[in-house]
Amino acid sequence: MTDERVIRVEPVTRLEGHGELTIRLGTDGKVRAVQFNVSSTRFFEKFLEGRYAEEAPRIAPRICGICPEPHHLASVKAVEAAWGVHPPAPAVKLRRLLINAKQYSSHALHFFALAAPDFLAGPLGEPAKRNVVAIIKALPDVGKMALQVMQFGQELAAAVGGKAIHPVTAVPGGMMNPFSEEKRDEFLKRAEQAMEWTERTLDLAKKVVEDYWDVVTKFAVVPTYYLGMHNKGALEIYDGKLRVMSPEGEVVEDFNPKDYRKYYGEYVPDHSYATHIYYRPVGYPEGIWRANSLARINVADRMATPRAQEALEEMRERLGRPIHATFAYHWARVIELVQALEEITVLLEDPDIVSTDVKLSDVEPRRGEGVGCVEAPRGTLVHNYWTDERGIITKANLVVATNNNIAGIEKSLLQAARQVFEEHAHESFSLPRPMIP
Repeated sequence: MTDERVIRVEPVTRLEGHGELTIRLGTDGKVRAVQFNVSSTRFFEKFLEGRYAEEAPRIAPRICGICPEPHHLASVKAVEAAWGVHPPAPAVKLRRLLINAKQYSSHALHFFALAAPDFLAGPLGEPAKRNVVAIIKALPDVGKMALQVMQFGQELAAAVGGKAIHPVTAVPGGMMNPFSEEKRDEFLKRAEQAMEWTERTLDLAKKVVEDYWDVVTKFAVVPTYYLGMHNKGALEIYDGKLRVMSPEGEVVEDFNPKDYRKYYGEYVPDHSYATHIYYRPVGYPEGIWRANSLARINVADRMATPRAQEALEEMRERLGRPIHATFAYHWARVIELVQALEEITVLLEDPDIVSTDVKLSDVEPRRGEGVGCVEAPRGTLVHNYWTDERGIITKANLVVATNNNIAGIEKSLLQAARQVFEEHAHESFSLPRPMIP
């Protein structure tokens, strides 16, 4: 006879990586613990040791099939930082085009395939109807648009990165291939239609938030620190400074990514192979932070593009700053979707995007240490490499988006579990009529 009830969700679906959820309830119905368990290891840091550093940008994308482009670019930036290499401006613009294409496709995938089914069919709806296939069948116009939005981003990523998954074109010193005028013209024309889809997606997201306002503003609302990249206050995903915001909305740190070890703490829980990254000066668990779209929206003073800025202002008018509502991540994600497409359009209109000056010819390996940092769709990503005089990696440290978020995930899950099992809050929430009956 045990004095507790254990609920396990194994595996947690609609999630990258290998995750399991454990909820422990006492006989009194009180929540004793909630754990997010990562039950396997990847060993990519060890895979990279002993490799020539120029191989790392081809190995690192295999870390994640959802966001290989950010790993590709963080890796090549780390090698360049270690060797003191500065790629040509047109190459940097191509990389920005690549990471924004991935931001666009990934956010669309997340919203339509991972989040929308629960909202459109209802969180308590029949599981067989809570998937993207059911959306396509029940709401063909929405389903078609979802596929078109995702397709645009993936095909642009493939055109720049060489492949839609696991890109190969970023190399130390630049990019392997220039971008052709024919491809530029094709995607620039398609971007006009993509903007219409994006604005419809934003409208759909706002409707979802409005319909589920009770849930968004009351369920799993937890204050944490937030981590995100910015460029002079504007939301940035390729190259900028990292900013830490307190739960009260105060900017407590603003630092160069190469100094991340001063501010990143790493906690090793007994129940998981994945470490929890937190704000080091405060300690654990007080310094738990979250990354990802809402964190970036919180730490940024503004968006980098006009339509996205309008969307941000509307969000902040409704929810304030900082926003602690976990479900608001969906709204933030779609605002970033808008910025990604606006940045894609600006880059495609830039004459440099079809320049042939995309690669240095005098890159030489050397001993050094370098940090490469970008924003993956799900949070801040750091690659830190040490190389010897032959350019061979002797040590690698990777801090991926999941590590930045796991402690925050557990905190959100604990709050959600208490509301469900102790307060039965889900029975009192005002829920809309499902769009998929």
